[in-house]
Amino acid sequence: MRLKDARSLPPQAQQALRKRAVMAVIEKKRSQGEVAQEFGVTRTAVNQWVQRYRRGGETALNACQQGRREHPTLQRSQVTTITRLIRDYAPEQLQLPFPLWTRQAVSHLIEQYWGITLCQTTIGRYLRHWGLSPQKPAKRAREQCRLTVQQWLSYEYPAIAQRAQQEGGEIHWGDEMGLRSDHQAGTCWSEVGKTPVVEGTGQRFGCNLISTLTNRGTLRFQVFQGGFNSDVFLEFLRRLIRSTKNKVFLIVDRHPVHRSHKVQQWVAQHQDELELFYLPPYSPEQNPDEFLNQDIKSNAMRRQRPRNRNELMKMVRSYLYKIQKCPERVSRYFWARSVQYAGL
Repeated sequence: MRLKDARSLPPQAQQALRKRAVMAVIEKKRSQGEVAQEFGVTRTAVNQWVQRYRRGGETALNACQQGRREHPTLQRSQVTTITRLIRDYAPEQLQLPFPLWTRQAVSHLIEQYWGITLCQTTIGRYLRHWGLSPQKPAKRAREQCRLTVQQWLSYEYPAIAQRAQQEGGEIHWGDEMGLRSDHQAGTCWSEVGKTPVVEGTGQRFGCNLISTLTNRGTLRFQVFQGGFNSDVFLEFLRRLIRSTKNKVFLIVDRHPVHRSHKVQQWVAQHQDELELFYLPPYSPEQNPDEFLNQDIKSNAMRRQRPRNRNELMKMVRSYLYKIQKCPERVSRYFWARSVQYAGL
């Protein structure tokens, strides 16, 4: 009797079938093709069974556990260690030849620590089960001192916030950035294998932007041409204090212009209207204004390509005016985890 598909049999019946087929080849000296045709299986399957029998004897033909395992290969303590290492360290810190945590890197980690070899498909299933997902990593400078950042979060900024509350002031977060005509933002649907082409001017031009925002939704900005220097910064500060009724507590990064002698001298003469504070070195992720910058770069030039510098500046101003009229949108820049401390 010929079987339609031996894989539909229960494990014990498959085990008996394997043994009968192998005995027909080994003891009765029948060809593997004839045995395969008689038992309704492929010749490749019969050949594999014979090879297993010759390597491990009759026990090698016993039924194995089928389907997904009820318990993971890794123990709970091992899973805890793996997730902690992925969360707290980069692969290079663990002497692994990978810059990022990929499935292959996690596989090497497991093999290096416990001698367990897992395929990348299994690794991917485990990572998702552990609550992990592939993400675009954020950049952080090696020069950043985490102790200094922690001191800023725990002591320095709370002291600034307390002073601002006592004196009835406003905390503004400031930053500068440049925009270029050849910046590509957004994606485009296209046929597979054919990269879409976006037409634009071949001329290169740009403009600069300086802005401040508060967690209450206030946005102030200035779009300008040329380089960023002390005169430009002081002009913006004068406009900022004129447009603000209360004292301004301005927090910026450690750009040389922010710390120039000319700026320091002017700030000292206007302490009743404005005070200047500095973020920890190499810590742009602690500044909510960085999320405004990213919003502008991603969306301001997405719908239209500027043909000259005046059009570029007009587009940026128009986009910022729209944001300025939506305080709740400005407040959402403070929702990111790295800057939630500034939204309180």
